[in-house]
Amino acid sequence: MEPPSGPASRRHVPWNRLLLAVSLLTFWTPPTTAQPTIETMPPLAAEGSDVLLLAHNVAKNPLGYAWYRGERVDNSQLIASYRVDTNATTKGPAHSGRETLYPNGTLLIQSVTQEDTGSYTLLVTNDDLRTERQTGHLHVHPVLPTPVITSNNSNPWEHKDTVVLTCGPETQNTSYMWWISNQSLPKSTRLKLSEDKRTLTVFNVTRKEKGPYVCETRNLVSISHSDPFTLDVLWRKNAQALSVGAITGIVIGVLLVLTLLAVLGCFIFLHSCVHNRGNWPPASTSGGGPSGSSVSQASLPDARPPAPIYQELLHPDTDVYCNISHKADVGP
Repeated sequence: MEPPSGPASRRHVPWNRLLLAVSLLTFWTPPTTAQPTIETMPPLAAEGSDVLLLAHNVAKNPLGYAWYRGERVDNSQLIASYRVDTNATTKGPAHSGRETLYPNGTLLIQSVTQEDTGSYTLLVTNDDLRTERQTGHLHVHPVLPTPVITSNNSNPWEHKDTVVLTCGPETQNTSYMWWISNQSLPKSTRLKLSEDKRTLTVFNVTRKEKGPYVCETRNLVSISHSDPFTLDVLWRKNAQALSVGAITGIVIGVLLVLTLLAVLGCFIFLHSCVHNRGNWPPASTSGGGPSGSSVSQASLPDARPPAPIYQELLHPDTDVYCNISHKADVGP
């Protein structure tokens, strides 16, 4: 017996009908639309600059836009909203006074700060009341201040002291670089950088490493340089010069003291001699004798034994003239 042919014929679908169904499905499939995207301009935002959050692939005839702070659509985080038909902008609780929402959905943030770093969400309402949203991110980089070089010893001794130079202040996401005499650091076993390159150590410093040193800091948006820093490296000639100067000062001081003592001694000597002269007795004279005035031999002081001349010079007798008796003999 042959199997019945009726049921088998109902299991087969003609190819022409299948192709027609596929064509209809392809024809009625709604075209896919690109999702909105957000672009930050400039990509690297520096603190104090103006930043645009550009809205791309937005529907041609939207009903309105709304920007939120964060990754969620939360009315408490609404920055601003714009309605196309009325051309009206409404500010939200998260509006800081520096944001401007344009009719094309772009958000301008003026004079950004590091507190503005974070996520921003755009909500687009289409004419069919469907909504689309996209989240973008903003990162604000600080502008680096002028670095300053500090040292643990600004007057090191050559071949003796170790100097540690530090570049400050310390900031996050910052790279450091050192220059000496307008050149990059040479390869030397006496020069060592810390892991973050903020600190430079100079072992057994010499006059060749006196500098000047310059520290450079940079991040993604700025570069800054310190003022030149020079070490005053001391060496043996400096020490000798200091010793000679000290000795010269001492000698001058001693000479001044000796001069003052000599002047004082002369003053005392002269004053003593003048005082003794004032104590001499007056001489007595008589005009009756033919022989005139004469000095009495008895009034003369006792004769002193002769002494060598050098002893007299060493021990002068200031009273030798003061002890002479001036009494004169008077003849009959």
